[in-house]
Amino acid sequence: MRILTRVAQAATIACLVLTASAPLRPAIAQEAARESAAKTEPLTIVTKAGPKRFDVEVMRDDAGRSRGLMFRRHMAPDHGMLFDFERSEPVTMWMKNTYLPLDMLFIRKDGTVSRIAADTEPLSTAIIASGGPVSAVLELNAGTAAKLGIQAGDRVEYPLFKGR
Repeated sequence: MRILTRVAQAATIACLVLTASAPLRPAIAQEAARESAAKTEPLTIVTKAGPKRFDVEVMRDDAGRSRGLMFRRHMAPDHGMLFDFERSEPVTMWMKNTYLPLDMLFIRKDGTVSRIAADTEPLSTAIIASGGPVSAVLELNAGTAAKLGIQAGDRVEYPLFKGR
């Protein structure tokens, strides 16, 4: 009888654990599915140490630029998000609802990196300014720019910068 009681208790605990975590699994699965299904395009940054290649999601409209990487919990090391602002002007960014610490590369219309805001603070509403006119911002995982030797003055190769 004691064995049956222990088995019943273990089964009850297992059911409670599974029930408690069940709502999280679909949300995690949905996020992973969205990220893996997101269309990426190749982008290269030419540094003094050589070219560095990334696969980037490109945000070309207001809705995409507003959402960005909000609510994401991870990003592959060789991935990023490129924000196309369609014209050259000073821009500001923030980290509201963004869980990932990021490096933000502010890019002029000719593809030159004008400024890097390294290791931005997750979930912060502090304004991160471009410091001058830019036509795009590339977000990479925090520490990527330093690790790969990416600096202001490096050149981004991507079709967006060829015609501008």
